[in-house]
Amino acid sequence: MPRKSKFVYDVDDEPIIIPADGLPAPDMPRGLRDIRQLTYRRMLRDSPHMAPLNDMVAGLRAEGRGAVPDFDPMDGGVGARILFLMEKPGPMTDADRLGRAGSGFISRDNDDESAAATFTFMQQIPIMRNETLIWNAIPWWNDSIKVTPEEWRVGLLRLEALLNLLPRLQSVVLVGRKAARAANMLAMRDLRVWHSAHPSPRVRARYPDQHAAIPGIWAKAIASLN
Repeated sequence: MPRKSKFVYDVDDEPIIIPADGLPAPDMPRGLRDIRQLTYRRMLRDSPHMAPLNDMVAGLRAEGRGAVPDFDPMDGGVGARILFLMEKPGPMTDADRLGRAGSGFISRDNDDESAAATFTFMQQIPIMRNETLIWNAIPWWNDSIKVTPEEWRVGLLRLEALLNLLPRLQSVVLVGRKAARAANMLAMRDLRVWHSAHPSPRVRARYPDQHAAIPGIWAKAIASLN
């Protein structure tokens, strides 16, 4: 007997129909501005590969340091072999922000320029999504791109807790100058560590060569996986 499609209702009580076999991952950048994709992503949050990460996120939220987005359940979760560690979540990860709400996820499919570039670079490499995980050295968004010394201290401690949840992890790509501060801590683990520029429009404008080099560095990191 065929499975039925799932119906979810939006804030205006309009039906959002999700096929029984789910939705494919977006094939274009900014996929999470599609309400069907966003709804389906939320439905996947309780998947088994996400459970330990969800517990970690819940603990971070309880600290009250800012908005902590969820990991993207279309990525590898605790089965990931390569972690792309960026700097700090941006406003489009915050689902509760005033005005234009974000997705609530750290995702290459978010509706912002850095995420769009990340999506494009990942497509160029390419790599299976279930091999990857995207996160930030500072895991909360507090309405500021600045990072205080206290945030760094606490953020790196929380990063260590994350690494303990990833038994298959082999490589970490430190994405951006700020994320590179995690290098010393990672040196104490049996991991390959790579460095790239951040895929932001600011880096693209100021350092176009570094920005253009990002997919090549990411490809080398992925090629090093066993």
